[in-house]
Amino acid sequence: MAVITSANVATAIVKLVAAEALPVLVGNLVMGNLVNRDYEPALAQAGDTINVPIPPDMVANNIIDGSGLVQPQNPSLGNAQIVLNTHVEATFQIPDVIKVLATPDLMKVYMGPAMAAIAQRIESDLLSLYGGFTMNGTVGTPGTAITEATIDAAETALFLAKSPSTEQKFIVVDAAAYSAWRQIPRFSEFQTAGDAGLRALIDGTVGRVKDFFVFRSQWVPKTGSNPTTTHNMAFTKNAIGLVVRRLPQPLPGTGAIAEYAELGNFGMRVVMSYQPNTLAQQFTVDALYGCGILRNQLGVQVQT
Repeated sequence: MAVITSANVATAIVKLVAAEALPVLVGNLVMGNLVNRDYEPALAQAGDTINVPIPPDMVANNIIDGSGLVQPQNPSLGNAQIVLNTHVEATFQIPDVIKVLATPDLMKVYMGPAMAAIAQRIESDLLSLYGGFTMNGTVGTPGTAITEATIDAAETALFLAKSPSTEQKFIVVDAAAYSAWRQIPRFSEFQTAGDAGLRALIDGTVGRVKDFFVFRSQWVPKTGSNPTTTHNMAFTKNAIGLVVRRLPQPLPGTGAIAEYAELGNFGMRVVMSYQPNTLAQQFTVDALYGCGILRNQLGVQVQT
């Protein structure tokens, strides 16, 4: 029979917090759930460079027109280098940790703001990559509401860039563009859009339009003034990469206990320590990640 010790209890507490934390974080992500997430349970340090392989291009040869022999090709994998340049953390203290752990609603009160802060930082970093989409021309006009023609131009640009038909296409816009989208008559009326029009009118969700799954985010970047330029993005999953790696465990005997939380190619560390100045348990939730453009041709900037 296992013996219950204070060390076992402390480890169990950290594991419980870790299990509760990551689903809350993933639930607050928009961009983070759409891009290519590269995660391995390998230890890394801030500043490390991760090489993400990119599939090579190959051609089909017609044997009949040649010598009747196959023509071996020597494709080389492309490579996108992403630097782990962000170590983001959110720290909070719980005076009576046993009471909180016994009350799930109290745990959410503490955990929610911390996870939302980390999600906000990840979203902002991913959305700030809009300037990396240079192979396709920018569509839309700064300071002008999004139109059907702009949406059509974005989808056409990805098609001409040979975006794989099997890959879903996404477009992430700000609140103003999303609102204008819902008011385009052809997309928001039952007689022209069917059930999708009713959802836009009643539920407020755009759903899928012109082969794009449409999302909105509060963190879409804006630049300039008179007019302000909003940098929305249309892309496929493999256009952008989010690379996450494990952080090391604290040194034994330093008074801190850590546990890893991993879910859906995303991972972070939860560290618990005791703060004698406040007589409280301190929890730090942190993650080491980097993000970058993987395939330039699979994204297009949509300005409004």
